[in-house]
Formats: sequence, structure tokens, C-alpha cells
Amino acid sequence: MDSLIQTITVFALPVLFGITLHEAAHGYVARMLGDPTAAEAGRITLNPVRHIDPIGTIVVPVFLLLSAKLLGGAGVLFGWAKPVPVDWSRLRNPKRDMAWVALAGPASNLFMAILWAISLSVLDGMGVPRDDFWVRMGIAGIQVNLVLMALNMLPIPPLDGGRIVFSLLPNDLAYKYSRIEPYGLLILIILMFTGVLWFLLQPLLEFGFMVVRWFL
Repeated sequence: MDSLIQTITVFALPVLFGITLHEAAHGYVARMLGDPTAAEAGRITLNPVRHIDPIGTIVVPVFLLLSAKLLGGAGVLFGWAKPVPVDWSRLRNPKRDMAWVALAGPASNLFMAILWAISLSVLDGMGVPRDDFWVRMGIAGIQVNLVLMALNMLPIPPLDGGRIVFSLLPNDLAYKYSRIEPYGLLILIILMFTGVLWFLLQPLLEFGFMVVRWFL
């Protein structure tokens, strides 16, 4: 039990900020491109409380972490925050700008993974041992953010990758493609329990680790 509590403590901040800053990034870019909806709702903030979804930000990550610990596997640790409100019609160029708003979330996770990597490099330069709490948190920060980046880049609506694909497709194909959205979560769950999800994430994770290694 002590080991589990320690693991949850190590992962708590990386998961919390990885998920909530992801959403804040969507709102910030949307405001830059003409839609102030998230700003008007007070959602462009670094305060995690404004973004926390009790199920997606707390229950699901803890459940997945507990399951992986009990089953002795690595698992896939992910979650979600309350979606930032975006009124696509208020964007200056809705279909094009949708891609930039969607891309902001995964990009923020890659940026945070880089920041965690820099912190690890600093701790290593100070001679802090690998089993130190802050070193373990830095490693968790890299892992969590790269998984969030990779997961959200999957081309499945309503994930960010699905929004990007929608933006790039011709109008007729885009709206046919958007009909997948109501089944997106079910598709994701099926992929996870069949083991296909991890296979799909691998190329994106390898790209992320390649970038992060430059800062270690």
C-alpha cells in the first residue's frame, strides 16, 4: 500500500498539470485566432481547479495506475479535464483554425515533457540520486505528457488528431468523417482492451522521446 501511495504521489502533479494545461492551451490558441469563448468562461488559466473533471482527472488515472500496479504491467496512463469551450464559428477561419486549436493541446504536452526533461538534467547535474522523489516525478512527467500527446494525436474524433484530420479533409469528406465522433470513446476503449492502442501509440511516443532526449 505504501508503494502505491508513493506512486500516486509521484504521478499526481504530472497528471494534473499535463491534463489541465492541455485544455488551457486550446483556449489560449482559440483566443489568438478570434474565439474568446474560453477566456470569457475563465478557462485560460494555470489554476488546475478550473479544469478538473472529477472522473477524468482523478478517478480514471488513479484506477489505471492501481490496475497497472496490481497486474504488474505498464498500462497506459491517461485521463481528461473538462473540455475548454470553443465556438468554432467565432474563429476567423473556422475549418483551418480548428487544426491549430486542436494541435495546441498535444504541443503543450510535448513542451511540458521537455520542461520535465530539463528539470531532470538539472537534478542530474546536482548529483541527485535516481531514486529521489523529484527525479521520479520528473520521469513521470515525461512519461505522462508524452502519452497524453500521443493519445490525443490519434485521428479519432473527438480527440485532437481527429479535429486536425477534419480540418485537412475536403468539406464533403470532413463532414462524413465527423460522423465517427459519437463512437470515438467506444473505439478508444476497444483499442485499449485489444492491445491495439499501445501499438498505434508507439511511433508517436518514439518521436516524443527522440525530442525529449535532446534536453537530457
